Amino acid sequence: MFFKGRIAAAVFARVAYTVLKLVGWKRKTFLANAKHVSPALKGFPDYGQLLKNLTRHVAELLFRFGTFKRLPAALSAYPCRVDGWNLDIAEGSAEVLDKMRGGGIFLTAHYGNYEAIGPWLCCLGIPLKASYIPVKPAWLNRILEGRIRAVDGYRYSIDARTPREFLRLLDEGRLFCLLADQDSRIPSATDGFFLGKPVNNNPLPEFLLKHRPETPVFVCWMEERGCATKVLHAVEIRGESVMDSFNDWLGGRIAENPTLWYGFTHRRFMSKEPCVYLLDAQ
Repeated sequence: MFFKGRIAAAVFARVAYTVLKLVGWKRKTFLANAKHVSPALKGFPDYGQLLKNLTRHVAELLFRFGTFKRLPAALSAYPCRVDGWNLDIAEGSAEVLDKMRGGGIFLTAHYGNYEAIGPWLCCLGIPLKASYIPVKPAWLNRILEGRIRAVDGYRYSIDARTPREFLRLLDEGRLFCLLADQDSRIPSATDGFFLGKPVNNNPLPEFLLKHRPETPVFVCWMEERGCATKVLHAVEIRGESVMDSFNDWLGGRIAENPTLWYGFTHRRFMSKEPCVYLLDAQ
């Protein structure tokens, strides 16, 4: 079964990459973003490599995601080998992951195989509750919430809509997670800078900390070393502005490897500088 999954994932990734490259999926948006932030990067991002990374991660989601739901619960069990992958915890991250078991705020981004971090954290006994906007069509959303974003019957995906619900999760000792690298287009959005450019930030993290000021804030990412080794990193972020700290952290990751940030296919800078996307609209 393991070999079938690995072969299916490889075939899917190759076919999906070919199709997306052929039709130029999100290429104009990618180029608009890449040109806009290129001064902050070491080089101009490669569109083809981003598609290769993306289709590989989608293939893992579809055909090999079960591996991330069967990982050891004990931090001392790492490094380990499961289904042909070497899994490890980065140096200094074990202490942070242990603290995450007590709850807090977890900010994540469309960087690397970010979906795989959720089940890995659940396997470690971390009480994750991740806020996602339901996707369409409805059948796809049912698959995501019931099969992908669930571990041993525990659904960590939620559709919380009010600040009261978010605060309740924190009061219950949950680790409340949200994607924080998208353009916020609501009146209460906060000002910030990302990759050297002005952006609108999600105001929710600052709101939560205003009402629960002692809440710790974490970020995680998965490092991939070759095809077979995956390393989980976790750090606690601090600063007067949590979103400024988050943007600095993510900007550093993107500068190291721009083709792992799938936000290049989103209109991240639309609210502040809509003219960036004139090419995209043509």
